Amino acid sequence: MHAIDAVVPASVAALIAYALVGCGRRSAPAVLASPTRTPGVLNAEVTQATIGATICTHGWTATVRPPTSYTAVLKLRQMAEYNEAGSAAAYQEDHLISLELGGDPTDPRNLWPEPYPRASQVDRIENELNAQVCAGSLSLTEAQRRESALKHDYG
Repeated sequence: MHAIDAVVPASVAALIAYALVGCGRRSAPAVLASPTRTPGVLNAEVTQATIGATICTHGWTATVRPPTSYTAVLKLRQMAEYNEAGSAAAYQEDHLISLELGGDPTDPRNLWPEPYPRASQVDRIENELNAQVCAGSLSLTEAQRRESALKHDYG
């Protein structure tokens, strides 16, 4: 194993641990993404060969992000499917495979209601994985696998 191979999983594990403890604050329980309802779906435009023109281009995710008019309705439906109650404002309709890692923007199988502040904590992990992919220290496929495991196992 190369030194970088050991550092990458260690840094992701540290980010996961950081997010799981909520930076020392109490947080709402995580909602685990259901492997059947939310298995994750990829954006066919994003591949290892196209990351330079897609996920590694500043501002690219804004070009594919779905409108809130779409996600707000989907969030309410999925909150019911996930048996989540309360204010919709307490949840982010999150992508299982984030846009930063080539997830499909609108497929409901790639979206689920994730409570705040957990959603914000996971955003940091998504950004770190994106940075590693764009730096060439982690493959796109491996980053997507790690993100899927995180959200299915820890929310």
